[in-house]
Amino acid sequence: MPLTGIEIYKLLPKTNCGECGVPTCLAFAMSLASGKAELAKCPHVSEEAKTRLSEAAAPPILPITIGIGERALKVGGETVLFRHEKRFENPAGLAMLVSDNMDEAEINARLEKTKTLKYERVGLTLHPDLVAVKNDSGDAQKFAAVAGKVKQNSDCHIILMSASPDNLAAALKVCADRRPLLYAATEETADRFAALSKEFACPVVAKSSSLDGLAQLTGKLMGLGVKNLVLDSGARTVRKAFEDQIVIRNAALKKFRALGFSTITFPCEMTTNPLKEALIASMFIAKYAGIIVLSDFKGESLFPLLVERMNIYTDPQRPLATKEGIYEINNPKDDSPVLITSNFSLTYFIVSGEIENSKVPCWLLVKDTEGLSVMTAWAAGKFGADTMSPFVKKCGIDVKVKHRKLVIPGYIASESGGLEEELPGWQAMVGPREGAHIPAYLKNWKV
Repeated sequence: MPLTGIEIYKLLPKTNCGECGVPTCLAFAMSLASGKAELAKCPHVSEEAKTRLSEAAAPPILPITIGIGERALKVGGETVLFRHEKRFENPAGLAMLVSDNMDEAEINARLEKTKTLKYERVGLTLHPDLVAVKNDSGDAQKFAAVAGKVKQNSDCHIILMSASPDNLAAALKVCADRRPLLYAATEETADRFAALSKEFACPVVAKSSSLDGLAQLTGKLMGLGVKNLVLDSGARTVRKAFEDQIVIRNAALKKFRALGFSTITFPCEMTTNPLKEALIASMFIAKYAGIIVLSDFKGESLFPLLVERMNIYTDPQRPLATKEGIYEINNPKDDSPVLITSNFSLTYFIVSGEIENSKVPCWLLVKDTEGLSVMTAWAAGKFGADTMSPFVKKCGIDVKVKHRKLVIPGYIASESGGLEEELPGWQAMVGPREGAHIPAYLKNWKV
């Protein structure tokens, strides 16, 4: 059982130094007990206390890492039921199923998709994460050969799916250095999976046909020394799988450690309709899967799933923002238009995209508005004449252009007079209210 706030407090140094960001050690202890703080924030805690407090300080859903390197996939680490309470920590991983019964051409075509299906969105690269290699043939050598092909021809992380520990061991010999996820330990195979996990330092999926059985299985695996676990409740109907995700998340947040792990779901086994599969996957992105296995990656369904994932796992309290500065678009010269906008990423990419489409060389000034859009920043007093003028003076645009005309967004037209007062010699020109109207406006612009 996890420690209570009072029990944690007894192990803290009781200095009330405030260096952890909380006024008192008691308040810090209560935050630790509720999973809202990290023990590392206390600079004076003893090593003995660290050991005893490790469980209480751990997030309710233990994080695990699949794969290696900068692109290693981290799942779990969640601390809340609803995104608006804090934020969701680690985006769900999207996996594509590859069977060792598929012919070589089909396997190659699928692996090629892992390289080509990548999308740029508000400055981020969206891409799928995993390839699940399934041992449908039951043949260890065939399974290992496909695992090796995936390793060589894709930079996605690997899930090895086999009921046979021996077949998994054969596949691990060719791809253990990629730290794959092993699927799936059951009550009967727990000992063998635990041995493989410890030998090759790989995380393991625990699978049972009920949540009670799953809790018992995770207890057994943890007793065998396996801490990096992912849960499969065994449900393959939409309703039951959905219910299980919610029950597991609730139980974990209530510090029921046996279910305090990320989950894996299989929309690919719940329908044969590709569009329905995408719909089911979208549900699990929101509630609350750590890994989602699809039958295939198709651009028309993968892209909206990636965008949904990005939106849900973006911190609602910290909007995506672009770096403040001067951006050169279409190779501008000293007589090119100068526009200004906020640094909310979506605003920036809409405005810069429309400028690029116009083919008109331009200078785009991006003012730091703490990630707020034009109207929101203006209403908050972060994008008015008094804040824009110091930025324009200091950014260096005056040495790049020979004219003194600044195009401001149409939504803040009322700031034009004040801006001209703050920037003597400059003319504030009111641009379009909508990004779609920028190309037509620029084509009629004159120095």
